[in-house]
Amino acid sequence: MTLVLLDTNTYLRLAKRIRPLLGVKFGQKDYVLTVLKDVEDEVRRSPKLRFNHPWFEEPALGAERVARQVRLSDDEKRQLDSARSVLRAHVLAEVEVYTTGGRQPPSDTDCRVLAFGQIRDAIVVTDDLGMHRLAGDFELPIWHGWELLAKMRSAKKVDNDMIREIYDALERNGDLTATWREAKHTEFVKVFGPKR
Repeated sequence: MTLVLLDTNTYLRLAKRIRPLLGVKFGQKDYVLTVLKDVEDEVRRSPKLRFNHPWFEEPALGAERVARQVRLSDDEKRQLDSARSVLRAHVLAEVEVYTTGGRQPPSDTDCRVLAFGQIRDAIVVTDDLGMHRLAGDFELPIWHGWELLAKMRSAKKVDNDMIREIYDALERNGDLTATWREAKHTEFVKVFGPKR
């Protein structure tokens, strides 16, 4: 089994349409998607996220998140805190590197998500370019959301119609990142055709 950890924005981009999303094995490497409790906390703290994603509070989705959240032992919690601290210190020491090219410096929560990937040998999925830079600095496995979607398509967990529906929703919501836009006519050329 290969654990794949979704950050908040990736979860919010996919969970409304792909059901069930969490805890289901797919692909040759038996990928299993999960979230940390931090997703729950981040959405609940943000009036904007709650307003933009009212479906987040649907009981079935809440039950799925709770059932599929990763439980950490006390030792893992200590390791996680230590790894998060190292990642955060690196970001703070190199802030200028993380503020170029449209990036934002990874937050404390972002560092926690990446630290989880490090201690649990999980792949982190995020479209946050700062997190991609930090993951690269520490050689941590990381995917963009569209890469996960492509793997799900290869495993027949999603079909072309669902991919079009997800892209349409991201465009309507103004949430289509540059990396998703680029992938539309490269990775998903069989879905959308070549760029015109």
